[in-house]
Formats: sequence, structure tokens, C-alpha cells
Amino acid sequence: MIPTVRLPGGEAVPALGQGTWYMGEHPGHAKQEIAALRCGIDLGLTLIDTAEMYADGGSEEVVAQAIAGQRDKLFIVSKVYPHNASRSGVPAACERSLKRLNTDRIDLYLLHWRGSHPLAETVAAFEALRKAGKIRHWGVSNLDTDDMEELAGVPDGGHCAVDQVLYHPNSRGIEFDLLPWCTERAIPLMAYSPLGHSPARLLHAPALVAVARRHGVSPAQVAIAWSMRSGTVISIPKASSAEHVRENAAAAALQLTPQDLAEIDAAHRPPSRKQPLDLL
Repeated sequence: MIPTVRLPGGEAVPALGQGTWYMGEHPGHAKQEIAALRCGIDLGLTLIDTAEMYADGGSEEVVAQAIAGQRDKLFIVSKVYPHNASRSGVPAACERSLKRLNTDRIDLYLLHWRGSHPLAETVAAFEALRKAGKIRHWGVSNLDTDDMEELAGVPDGGHCAVDQVLYHPNSRGIEFDLLPWCTERAIPLMAYSPLGHSPARLLHAPALVAVARRHGVSPAQVAIAWSMRSGTVISIPKASSAEHVRENAAAAALQLTPQDLAEIDAAHRPPSRKQPLDLL
């Protein structure tokens, strides 16, 4: 059973989903990528994250093939480029994503990162899409605490459902202020790249290896379980093979002990001061 996290409006969504960064870049890989996503859906990983940026829309097209015939049981997340985040640019970008995804709505539509368009303008465009039924929820990605405070102050900014950020044991800066700020307001964080951008480095970390051995699991499963441990974070690891997807899904059942967490903290120190938001 995949645990859930509640959005501010009360809707429960899977706390473990599927990322698709780098999918759709090579036509020869499409069949395997589609099979991996379908395997994940069968295992309960029904939240799928994509973006117009990924493979210039190719990732959304892969997702469309994977979800064909089972759209209603899925929670689809996509993102708009900052340069498209104007009052007129957002709906146009959304229509393109809807066409590539072959669906009539996006469940969660995110501003991919902050650009030159005012947040108030982007929010107004998101709200118009929500009222039109094109999207069900909207949120942001790669916004730090000061950005979130500014967002909360614009008209309808309080409707933000999620902030998607980089989060893994070697990237913990959000724990100092962003995670508490969002938790206090019941806004979940979504952890992208929970294994790091270079997984080999993190997955050979002695603390994760030791915890993994104790539980009879892989270091990757430890890292994913660690990212989900607060109950307020949605983790979206990417997997391009069915075997990898099954390993990720099994991480949902892993319960890390206080000893496990203390060992990880000793090797991967929590932040003691404000840090710049990590980005990939």
C-alpha cells in the first residue's frame, strides 16, 4: 500500500510517485519507458510528474501512451516554463501540454521555476485554468521561502497546492525554513531527484549502505524512504525499467528507525543555518 499525503484542499495523493525527467529523449527507449510507467501504475504509483521542458514535450507524449485507457485513476503533474508563465502564455502552454498528454485536464500544474513574469500574473492565469476545468490544482517548483511568502501575498496565492524542490540526504537546506514554513500551512513539498542528480555518489554513502544492510534493502530504497519520512513530502524518483520501478515502490513499506535516522543525520548533517535553495 502506497501512503498518501493530503493537499491543502484535503485531497489525498500518493506520497510516492514516478518522475519522468529525461524520458522521451530517445525514440528507441520509448517502449521500455512506457512499460516502466505502466508497471509503476500497477504497483500504486499513480502520481506521475512531467513537464513541457522534458525532452521538449517528448516526456509528456511518453506519459500519454503509458496512461492510455486508465486516465481516471491517475494524478498527472506537469509544469510550465517560466518564459511561458504570463497571463496569455500559461493557457497556451497548458493547451499544448494537454494535447501531448492526450487528456482534458492536468491534476497539478506547476510553475517550473521563477522567471521574469510577476507571480500575480502567473497565479491569475492558473486560477483561470482551474475555473475552466483545464487544471485541478496549481503549485510551484524551485521556490524558496521568501518566494513562497511573496506568493502567499498575491491574490489567490493561498491556493498553492505544492512546492516541488530538490531534496535528498546530501541536499537538506529546505529543512531549515522552507519545509517548516510549508508544513505549518499544510502545503506538501514534492521531492524531485530523491537519489540525487548523480545517484552513484549518494548510493555508496556509508550511512545509507549500513542502514540498507540492516534492513535487507538497497541504499536507493533507504534514500526514498528517508525523503518520505515526515509524512508531508511526496517523493518522485524516476525509473526507466520495470525492475527499478518495483524497487522504488517497495521503498514505501520501509520504516526507518530512530537509530537509522540518527546515523544518516550524523553523516549527512541537517542544516544549522539558512542555505541557498539547491537546484538542478
